[in-house]
Amino acid sequence: MKKIILMAVTVAAASATMNVQAAAVAVCAGAGTAVAQVSAVSSFIKTPFTPKCSNNVHLQVDDQTTFYRVGAASVKGKNGFGGSTAGGAVSVNAACAATGCTATDASAAATSASSV
Repeated sequence: MKKIILMAVTVAAASATMNVQAAAVAVCAGAGTAVAQVSAVSSFIKTPFTPKCSNNVHLQVDDQTTFYRVGAASVKGKNGFGGSTAGGAVSVNAACAATGCTATDASAAATSASSV
């Protein structure tokens, strides 16, 4: 019985640490150049790269050990888009404010994309 309880506690603790919600990191800030390189330090990405950014596009990423989420929004657009490698196809996350999308909209799309 002790082994079963110990195993249940271990599994619960492991699953809790795997689903930790990290903040999305800005990769593109709307200026057409990458503000961060996507690295490969104990994460889902295994080979570092620098993304090619378009003007007026905010791109946020959330790199975890078991999945990778992205969120994007255009300064001239009306919706934020998000998706993940955990079975989350790219889709509309939410409508942006009437004045256009911001980095906050891209971050919200990245953190709301599927992680399971």
